[in-house]
Amino acid sequence: MLTIGLIKEGKIPADTRVALSPAQCRWLHKNTDIKISVQSCETRCFKDAEYIQAGVEIVEDISNCDILMGIKEVPKEQLIPNKTYFFFSHTKKLQPYNQAMFKTMIDKNITMIDYECLEHEDGQRIIGFGFFAGVVGAHNGMLCYGKRTGNFNLERVYKIKDYRQLIHTYFGLKLPPIKIAVTGSGRVAHGIIEVMNLMDVQEVEPQEYLEQNFSYPVFVHLKGSNLYQHKQDKTYKRTAFHQNPEQYDCLFSNYLQATDILLNGVYWDKNIPRLFEWNDIATSNFNIQTIADITDDYNGSVPCNLGDATIEELVYGVDRNTHQKVAAYSQNAIDIMAVGNLPNELPRDASRFFGEQLIKYVLDDLQKGGSETLNRATILKEGKLNKGYEYMYDYANS
Repeated sequence: MLTIGLIKEGKIPADTRVALSPAQCRWLHKNTDIKISVQSCETRCFKDAEYIQAGVEIVEDISNCDILMGIKEVPKEQLIPNKTYFFFSHTKKLQPYNQAMFKTMIDKNITMIDYECLEHEDGQRIIGFGFFAGVVGAHNGMLCYGKRTGNFNLERVYKIKDYRQLIHTYFGLKLPPIKIAVTGSGRVAHGIIEVMNLMDVQEVEPQEYLEQNFSYPVFVHLKGSNLYQHKQDKTYKRTAFHQNPEQYDCLFSNYLQATDILLNGVYWDKNIPRLFEWNDIATSNFNIQTIADITDDYNGSVPCNLGDATIEELVYGVDRNTHQKVAAYSQNAIDIMAVGNLPNELPRDASRFFGEQLIKYVLDDLQKGGSETLNRATILKEGKLNKGYEYMYDYANS
């Protein structure tokens, strides 16, 4: 029998999400040869009592389990030697703030499988919280614009019981005739578009968005072919773009003047051109007042992302001329909503969604002893860099 332990989140502030809900644990016990143990935790979105009611063992010591599953990075002093961990490690981009944890995993002969690296053969992510990041991020972006302009008010998501109740808060909401740019094509973008539809924001084609004025709120959905173009042949091919993004130009500058709100769900790494540059922000062509950078890359696709805000302090301003962080809703500033744990505002819904994907695509392979999909997502195997992650050698050893 395979034993899986759901660990208590150790990163501060503690995330309240979990990989499997009590009902999902009960289903696994009845239908598979997997046993789930849950490390006791007072701050988790599902209480210990809910797991006990579902027939799940609550323990303090999780070290007897074969697999340990968390959500956020595990503090290095809490890592158990010689174990297999699943969590979002935030290391594959060589993030310096997690280097010490990574080196500790190596020292402790740990096998680490990163949820973010679980992908289908074509590179599409298998598992993640992206949909609910998109939902919460879109809501928060609209909330911030409403506060800046005074045109409408929205409640904070974390004060609302669940996703179903959130939907009810949109009844009767009347938005002004604004233009909203939605970027990306993955789960984050799907969550954003869900909120646009619930708020009765109408989708229009890129050309209409750029050329026409509307008496009602509209959004345009900008995917890869709308955003990037090869510098020489002026085409877009997804595979070629991801292999050589530096050979492409970004076309988002066409939308800067037409857009009031940017809801950014686009994937980014250092070789992909940004949506715009710092020198665009102070120009008269830059009409954007509110940016929800939902994928949240510091100095990334949105260069004026100056770092994380928090769920409690959701938004900050960036002065258009000095590029310095200022108070939210300041004059001559752009409001930035950039929060790294947005799904934590709807933790129970997000956890259930995550657990469904885990059961559907991952746990069966684990029971069978592994798969190519799991191997591709294994960054460390018994403390050593796995195939495909050799580029991390300096990060692991410096």
